[in-house]
Amino acid sequence: MDKQTLPVFRVAVIGGGPAGLMAAEVMARAGLAVTVFERMPSLGRKLLMAGRGGLNITHSEPLERFLTRYGLAADWMARWLAAFPPDAVRAWCAGLGQPTFVGSSGRVFPTVMKASPLLRAWIGRLEGLGVRLVTRATWTGWENGDLRFADGSTHAADAVVLALGGASWPRLGADGGWTALLPDVGIAPLRPANCGFKAEWSAHFVQRFAGTPLKRITLSCEGQSVPGELMITREGVEGGAVYALSAPARELIARDGVAELHVDLRPDMSAEMLAVRLAGGGSESMTNILRKRAGLSPVAIGLVQEARHAGATASLTTLIKALPLRLVAPGSLARAISTAGGIRLDELDEHLMLRRHPGVFAAGEMLDWEAPTGGYLLQACLATGMAAGRGVLAWRARGESIIRAGQPNP
Repeated sequence: MDKQTLPVFRVAVIGGGPAGLMAAEVMARAGLAVTVFERMPSLGRKLLMAGRGGLNITHSEPLERFLTRYGLAADWMARWLAAFPPDAVRAWCAGLGQPTFVGSSGRVFPTVMKASPLLRAWIGRLEGLGVRLVTRATWTGWENGDLRFADGSTHAADAVVLALGGASWPRLGADGGWTALLPDVGIAPLRPANCGFKAEWSAHFVQRFAGTPLKRITLSCEGQSVPGELMITREGVEGGAVYALSAPARELIARDGVAELHVDLRPDMSAEMLAVRLAGGGSESMTNILRKRAGLSPVAIGLVQEARHAGATASLTTLIKALPLRLVAPGSLARAISTAGGIRLDELDEHLMLRRHPGVFAAGEMLDWEAPTGGYLLQACLATGMAAGRGVLAWRARGESIIRAGQPNP
């Protein structure tokens, strides 16, 4: 059949976050009839939450370094990020009337430092392209090859893009319930990523320091070191440095039942210089020694005292330069920034189509990859959303007989 006479090709996108909206934009620009279904009353709720402190869209570092942030999924992610790299994301934002700038950390933000103007402009563009946006629509599976929703309605589609997110911050829409709707698809367990951890603090330490930041430190785990800060909580620790090392810490706990990280409380001072400052006798209390000679803050002093009370026998110099931080469990998935696990990458073909479900594509955080904060999460959601949209276009262009999307391969 000549391409000019092809019938209207109907695509359903399940999920109104960045990955789903990007897939919808790609397909609508190509003339497909696209309907986006979102279970929440409005679109892009997690995007808006991410933008509360200034929307970190992507990162400006070289692509080779950028790719390393995706760990075991780096090789798999490379083609999608190369097709829609950070510079292309910035150009896309500018096309929506939202120019960006590079911060001192290399992170990229909209000039207005908000997500809402970007989302409004994006929705306006999609509506202008004819995309139909349906909210309060919870997908519950298939019925005779059509999509089925919680209100009993069905929807026929020639292809489907699933962009249902992970399971972090479920009140924003993504709760991981979709895993039960794909029983024949290999799915790695959903686990917290970019999350806090539980530690066994003493009651005295919690009472005094819960809610206190520990600033200008370096945190290390499994050969990786991250400068930054962390926050003491009643249950343990949170914060940027902790999130950056959450993947290796989580795996250590899964393997050994505990993860021991190390904190350099004075990364600006060498161990030799610190040892000189701490040398000498005198009748000063331990607290005064740590405060005056080592220049430690009250919360840092509290951590040294916690370690000594727990039985640490290392010298003060060693404790200050490599304080053991014993983590016993990840924080809850519901409070994590993002999700590890999801549809296994070997379940997808080169166009992000599920091998067991012809015509069904998947994108975004529901796939089995993870990355630290810093723009890498949103970048990958946008890039895989674009890849899934292009995958649908390739599926249609191949001219194969359409198999209803809900019907698995025999």
